[in-house]
Amino acid sequence: MNEEKPNSRNIPLPIQREVRQRCGFGCVICGMPLYEYEHMEEWALVKRHIADEITLLCDQHHREKTSGLLPKEQVRRANEKPFNLQEGISKPYLLHFSGEEAIVEIGGNIFSCKDQGYGTAMVPISVDGTPLIGLIIADGHFLLNLVIFNEYNTPILHIKNNQLIFKPLAWDIQLVGTTLTLRENHRKILIEIEFCPPNKVIFKRGRFLRNGIEILVRPTNILITNNSTIIKNCTAVNCYGGLIIGYHEKAIGGFFAMDGISRYLGSNKEALKFEKESLQGSNI
Repeated sequence: MNEEKPNSRNIPLPIQREVRQRCGFGCVICGMPLYEYEHMEEWALVKRHIADEITLLCDQHHREKTSGLLPKEQVRRANEKPFNLQEGISKPYLLHFSGEEAIVEIGGNIFSCKDQGYGTAMVPISVDGTPLIGLIIADGHFLLNLVIFNEYNTPILHIKNNQLIFKPLAWDIQLVGTTLTLRENHRKILIEIEFCPPNKVIFKRGRFLRNGIEILVRPTNILITNNSTIIKNCTAVNCYGGLIIGYHEKAIGGFFAMDGISRYLGSNKEALKFEKESLQGSNI
């Protein structure tokens, strides 16, 4: 049991993380990934932060609990069996994207497309026929599609036509403001995404993993560690394919395609060294 006797209501970050992990990264009643930390023991009475006494509630259920419409006993029962852990998947959360143009920024590289009629789509990153990032524009709607895999090739997070869904398998998941962060371990980010409605998404840092391919995203460049390829300051406009890696049964045209690439064998030290040497002295 993690306890800290505070001087304020601010919950220490390690306790916040412990609560998120225990609650399945969402409201314990409905699974909503937008939530608030709620002391089940009244703060005014106990004035302490103990992880086991804190739960996650979305804004609606938090207000209902505060106003007395949601009984404390029901919150405690849900805390023992959080929604996301019981379901094995989060409640879908709809992202608010729209418009006739979509912009995706990945490590300082820009992928954009405008509505050109029925079937307008773009695949900024695809590996072995699996679109890791996909965009669809139709009738004024910008639909974002995304899948994030872990090192075991297990899908951890999906965005399907703007609906965000995740499995509570990651070490940590946070949606704070407009930024979604998945962590593999302490200070080890799997992906960090900034949603910029109505029509822009920024992949700020992290890793795209699939079938032994590792694509590292930095603030100003992309590094494919399998063959030490650095992609920097590139722009693709109205190009169906962006970064296309591996075998695709149905060929995809793109601004950067790689087939026959070697697969990740466990060490990316040489690629990281190459990246450091190549970018040394450049204005990044």
